[in-house]
Amino acid sequence: MRLRRSLIELTGWCLVLWVGLLGSGGVGAQTQSDNGSCGNVFVARYGPFDYRTATAAQRNVVEQYHFDAGVESLIKGMTGSVHGDINYTLNAFPNHPRALIAMMNLRAKMKVELPTGAPFTFECYFIRAVTFRPDDAIARIIYAKYLAANGRKADAMQHLVVAADQAKDNAFTQYNIGLVYLELGAFDKALIQAHLAMALDFGRLELKQKLVAAGKWVDPPPPAAAEPASAAASGPA
Repeated sequence: MRLRRSLIELTGWCLVLWVGLLGSGGVGAQTQSDNGSCGNVFVARYGPFDYRTATAAQRNVVEQYHFDAGVESLIKGMTGSVHGDINYTLNAFPNHPRALIAMMNLRAKMKVELPTGAPFTFECYFIRAVTFRPDDAIARIIYAKYLAANGRKADAMQHLVVAADQAKDNAFTQYNIGLVYLELGAFDKALIQAHLAMALDFGRLELKQKLVAAGKWVDPPPPAAAEPASAAASGPA
């Protein structure tokens, strides 16, 4: 789609409920070096599995014992501490989106970077997620939200650029990238994402409404008119 490509080039996803210059190679290089103190993401008692392609049975083996509503809402652990159960879940599924969000919320609640007795820092879970599956735009967006919440706007925006390129024509993901740009105060980039989501026929209006409230909304340009058919070449039959 011509419009999508032009918008992605201009920009360079918080699910709705729900790292120099970086291309996909650059992010991988930084993540791998940072991961040295974050443990081996490819080794786990069970898994690790890509949450996007795991079967319901594979998910259930972990979630029924370690990630119920009480753990997700940080109220009570199932087998010990809340952190311990989310840690187990993210060892089995490093890119489990709801578990990553829960870990982000736990960091905000505890206000420490390294919980007592934890194997590594809170940020390691997000580094591990994008190391495990660099093509997972949702995990990258959640990492961007974590970085934004901890005052690291530039790092967050670099991940969003990669996520937007990975999302391609996924309107839901592109829209949510816009919401994170909005949180960062990057109104111009949020506007581009809002226009892109509209072009992809995504119907939610929250992003537009927030941009209107901030005085940053501009209607997208009208779609280009179809080019007229070329006139038949004149000349002798």
